Amino acid sequence: MKSTVLPRGVLLAAVSTLVITLSACGSDDSSDTASAADTSGSAMEATESEAPAMSDEPFGAGCSAVPAEGEGSFTGMSDDPVATAASNNPALSTLVQAVTAANLVDTLNTTDDITVLAPANPAFEAVPPDTLNAVLADTAQLTAILTHHVIPGRLTPEQLAGTHTTLNNDEVTIEGSGENFTIAMDGTVTQMPASVICGNVQTANATVYIIDQVLAPAAP
Repeated sequence: MKSTVLPRGVLLAAVSTLVITLSACGSDDSSDTASAADTSGSAMEATESEAPAMSDEPFGAGCSAVPAEGEGSFTGMSDDPVATAASNNPALSTLVQAVTAANLVDTLNTTDDITVLAPANPAFEAVPPDTLNAVLADTAQLTAILTHHVIPGRLTPEQLAGTHTTLNNDEVTIEGSGENFTIAMDGTVTQMPASVICGNVQTANATVYIIDQVLAPAAP
């Protein structure tokens, strides 16, 4: 009967081959794991770097109507009180006319830390002429309307949404987030929803949000 015991040399060769094979497999697995970890880390870093950062700059399509330089520019407005700043901005000329008619220039210029919802010229143009002329001639009504556009405190875009008490001692409700803010149509003179078209404009004593409708105080 023949012996089935393998010679010692053959056994050693087989064991050596097995050890080398297992070592190679282990090395590949470690390399793959490390590579996957590196890829995952790179993807996470890329995602974090692509996250949008909040900006302190003015925002909105309507900002293109603001002069790029001079006293009416964003830089020029930043060191003037709000009524003076608005008077240098051609996009707000009708608002300045109304503020002057209501004798509110000094009030707006000397009140610290306010938020102004400033109707742009097209907002006044959307009001029927007869209605607008009647309001401009009625100081009490005009004052109520204009002070309804002013909120105590300088609201950042993150604080803008919500219901706020105005200088007219009533409330205005603003909806939205980010760079999109609206006021419902029942809160405007024309019964059309108002939108912020240029927001976060800074003056010496106010943060201004330019809007595309004239707001209406609630009926007493």
